[in-house]
Amino acid sequence: MTSSHGSGGPWSDLDRPPLNADALRRALVRPDGLWTSLDVVPSTGSTNSDLADRADGLPEGTVLVAEEQTAGRGRLDRSWVAPARSGLFFSVYLTPDVPVHRWGWLPLLAGVAAATGLAKSAGVDLSLKWPNDLLVSVGGEERKTGGILAERAGDHGVVLGLGINVSLREEELPVPAAGSLLLANAVSTDRDTLLRAVLRSLEHWYGEWVRAGGDPEASGLQAAYAAGCATLGRRIRAQLPGERMLEGEAVALDGDGRLVVATEGGGTEAVSAGDIVHVRAES
Repeated sequence: MTSSHGSGGPWSDLDRPPLNADALRRALVRPDGLWTSLDVVPSTGSTNSDLADRADGLPEGTVLVAEEQTAGRGRLDRSWVAPARSGLFFSVYLTPDVPVHRWGWLPLLAGVAAATGLAKSAGVDLSLKWPNDLLVSVGGEERKTGGILAERAGDHGVVLGLGINVSLREEELPVPAAGSLLLANAVSTDRDTLLRAVLRSLEHWYGEWVRAGGDPEASGLQAAYAAGCATLGRRIRAQLPGERMLEGEAVALDGDGRLVVATEGGGTEAVSAGDIVHVRAES
């Protein structure tokens, strides 16, 4: 979810201090909690890959955070470029005790958790672009500030990775459509505070979802995602597997987390995977 521009030492940019791993562990790793370990590494290729490679020997609740990633991946193997210590780049290992067909809700759950946690800790309103993007408003323009990647790992688990741009400045943006919490006028860009908030929110939503047997309606997840989803009610263009294109209005989210699109012919189609573009309204 991120690549780096070269980091120098951990104090090479005084506006971007290193994370305090000991303090994060004291705050988040508890005997009765979800998070069982938390490690911060200065640099790695991909936190998702690191956890996936060790998945069969990991306990649920393992958290790996990187100050920078050199081979980070987003959905469709896209890279997400950011300087070291400019964001939150982390993965968690989960073994959901829910029916496997419900596991597709995990990236949506992570989106709700990140958006609610950051709204409280950074004072920024975030919206969700289906299926795995976090959006902020920068100068009235919708910008991507984060992404989510869920991958099956080992025999019984999922690695869930998040990359969130925190302190990127305008001149550091990899593409014009990118944003950051700083550019969205966050009241705090303290990454320790933000990471604690996101992981606590993720623990809450994951717990509700598991207790409901993965049922998105009973857990409140489906309603929460729909309420924060910027894609719903919008005209969208979807690049689907097999290079098929679909255009229409995103009207709902079904019980499997699929995006329901009303098409030109008056019918609907449920999209389970695709590259989604929000189509601007004609002026």
